[in-house]
Amino acid sequence: MDDSSARKPLRKVLREQMEHLMAIPGVVGTAEGEWEGEPCIRVLVQLKTRDLENALPDILEGYPVRILEAGDIRPL
Repeated sequence: MDDSSARKPLRKVLREQMEHLMAIPGVVGTAEGEWEGEPCIRVLVQLKTRDLENALPDILEGYPVRILEAGDIRPL
């Protein structure tokens, strides 16, 4: 059963959860994404480790969380 109509918009979930996610050591960013044709939360990390995978949720407010190793992110 598809419960996507009952979920908050992804953008709102990201806005509400960004501070919590960014407080996890190793997380360098968050973004809206797509996984298997469905919206997901992308969490960008400096280096993908088992500890970091364990610290991040698999699902946030009905959206799957996908980890993307991004390396160092620096402002231009």
